[in-house]
Amino acid sequence: MSSPRAPRWSIPLPDLTGQRAVVTGASDGVGVEIARGLAAAGADVVLPVRNRAKGERAVAGIRADTPGASLSLVDLDLSDLASVAAAGDALLAAAIPIRVLVLNAGMIALSDPVRRTSVDGFELHFQTNHLGHVALVAQILPLLRAGAARVTVQSSLAARYHRVRWDDLQLERGYSALRAYGSSKVALSLFAFELGRRSVAGDWGITTNVSHPGIAITNIAPAVLLESRSRGARIGRRVMEAGVGGTPAEASLPALFAAASADAVRGAFYGPGGFLGLQGPPRRQRPYRSIVDAGEAARVWDVSQQLAGVRFEGPRAGASS
Repeated sequence: MSSPRAPRWSIPLPDLTGQRAVVTGASDGVGVEIARGLAAAGADVVLPVRNRAKGERAVAGIRADTPGASLSLVDLDLSDLASVAAAGDALLAAAIPIRVLVLNAGMIALSDPVRRTSVDGFELHFQTNHLGHVALVAQILPLLRAGAARVTVQSSLAARYHRVRWDDLQLERGYSALRAYGSSKVALSLFAFELGRRSVAGDWGITTNVSHPGIAITNIAPAVLLESRSRGARIGRRVMEAGVGGTPAEASLPALFAAASADAVRGAFYGPGGFLGLQGPPRRQRPYRSIVDAGEAARVWDVSQQLAGVRFEGPRAGASS
């Protein structure tokens, strides 16, 4: 078995020694590479994981590259709001301000044509990719404010082609896994930008931005491109078939840049800077039209709180950030 190729690109990160970072979905793939990069910069990295055995393997792998890395696990199943609350309680009990939060976890069940619901009764993609993250952020908001946190949401190429379906939010009609995945990523991206606006309005000290990984080997993106019928996806499939795509380490760079670089801009959107944004070094990009509408973002903010049973305290944000 051949070893992974060396990353073609890299980014400088500031010294994060003594600063806490939390990365969801960091037990494998792009997420573990985000955690690896933050740990190498000196951060105290928390990996909230659904599968503790996979999380332990991820920690061991990171420590093999960065001996002495400060790493810890917290149990978290985003498809179960009780688990989200328990993870939030664990982070609050530690009472350590959070400087970096990367909402990277995501799932797509392309092999299952049947619509599934979470233990809380929500469509599974919607809760796992979006609603569970909203509930977590609401609970740990005091730690984010105390750390003047930068919150980065990992979006997806799929968000370009989908929207929030307000007339069928839980996709009870015309379900497809790709539609569920794409709309959940749109919702979380809108939430991120609205969190940034609310932070400005309420002087919370939190900054937000959004990233996407492009196409990564062993990442969700190839499956998304295989299922989508859009022209952009057809081009992406041809590019992928030609062997163009980033390794997980390369695909982690937009999120790492957005989450920790001194050059990252509040409220910006980052992705790979190469052809069609499929691979390449991180670069600021124009956000997808589906994720920039302030009215949509405010609606996502309000509805998500109601569904998750959480509440963010603070003034309403206006249309400008």
